[in-house]
Amino acid sequence: MNLEKLLYSAYGFSSFRPGQREIIEQVLAGEDVIALLPTGMGKSICYQLPAKVLPDSILIVSPLLSLMQDQVAQLKKMGEKSVVAINSFLKPEDKEKIWNTLSSYKYIFISPEMLVQPFVKKKLQQIKISLLVADEAHCISQWGFDFRPDYLRISEVLPVLNFPQVLALTATATDKVTEEIKKYLALKEPYVYSHPMDRKNIVFDLKKFDDSRDKIEFIKGFIRKFSGPGIIYAGTRKKSQELSMLLTEQGISAAFYHGGMEHQDRVFVQQQFQNGELQWICSTNAFGMGVHIPNIRHVIHFQLPTSIEGYVQEVGRAGRDGEPSLATLLYAQGDEALLESLVMDDLPTQHEIEAVYRYGVAATHIIEQGIVRETAFRVVAYWMTQLPMEGVIKQMELLRNGKRLQVLKIRELIGLEGCLRSYIIQCFDQQLVDKPENCCANDGIDYDVFEAFMHSKEKQITLEWQERLHVILPI
Repeated sequence: MNLEKLLYSAYGFSSFRPGQREIIEQVLAGEDVIALLPTGMGKSICYQLPAKVLPDSILIVSPLLSLMQDQVAQLKKMGEKSVVAINSFLKPEDKEKIWNTLSSYKYIFISPEMLVQPFVKKKLQQIKISLLVADEAHCISQWGFDFRPDYLRISEVLPVLNFPQVLALTATATDKVTEEIKKYLALKEPYVYSHPMDRKNIVFDLKKFDDSRDKIEFIKGFIRKFSGPGIIYAGTRKKSQELSMLLTEQGISAAFYHGGMEHQDRVFVQQQFQNGELQWICSTNAFGMGVHIPNIRHVIHFQLPTSIEGYVQEVGRAGRDGEPSLATLLYAQGDEALLESLVMDDLPTQHEIEAVYRYGVAATHIIEQGIVRETAFRVVAYWMTQLPMEGVIKQMELLRNGKRLQVLKIRELIGLEGCLRSYIIQCFDQQLVDKPENCCANDGIDYDVFEAFMHSKEKQITLEWQERLHVILPI
């Protein structure tokens, strides 16, 4: 088969990006595949092109509703009509229509939580699936153990679907995470393609301050000097809102984004950002997946990221157009305390584990009464099916040790005297080759490279409150 010809006829591209051809060849050869391609390298084409050849439906397990909707919109924009996203926001009549015509869809997007529901499994069993795609497969390891345990149950669906091929796609995965993807997707001998994850056009900056007030002054100066589009990541929902307000007070078009917002509000903010109506997004780590904006110039971390893996995923949203982009990490004395609380808070305590075992998984009243947190309840309910209570307590302690290592890696990054880029790459079991001239703060940064992305004096603006209100709530 002439894959280049198929690529051109389907998408108008004359050649593949690095890694795409090798991955697609293995999928079409009937192999299970784990594909590690950096952000912006075109992972979606690795299942979309095979779909032109494979006879039956493609089932894509996707982590976020916003990501699903973006992928559906992109496919429809390319002329693909037989695509659907199955989620809890569908109206009952729409769901009924989808279930009755499920086999007619080439692309079926679904969350892991929806996928493992008995009714859904029964419906999927009635159609033929050529390929199951685990999109953003690092979520199996990153979220499955302590946040969304249904990620660990995806393999339970494979026998129901008559064991289709599996393609796991991710931008970031250490050797440990790759092994966990293999285990929890029940992949025995998958073909693994691992592309060098270093993005040469992203420059790693690190700024250290005595306290958070100095960070605020830095942000004010930064946004006056550099134009967007850009993302500022905050550790908490409250801080994302505070930073958004700070930017709008400076006459900059900005909005906040976090998981506590209504779904339609999150979609609205994301669309504004993608349409260029907002220059900056101030967000928790809830923002980013499915955001296809090639010219994001700046990613700023106002507070420490919770892991090196998360940090790389977030800064990887910058510079998809190949132009120079700046990843700026801000640190102030005492930031480690917030980092450790954010990292550890989701894990069930021994008290919560004992309570779920005592009352059983049907006793949801223990959530309502505040005895057990909802997330902790879900996690313990999953592990109850795998281990006795003592085993679950031990498993949670193993996870705590793993999270302590995550924190330690971030601490080491902050205190590093050597090359930041080299350290980050080593965290992913790779070695840095061909260090770029403009590399990182510890090697010295040539900020003149970003001169093209500075505000001109004419663009400096100070808005009155009425104009700022229009920025926040455009008509």
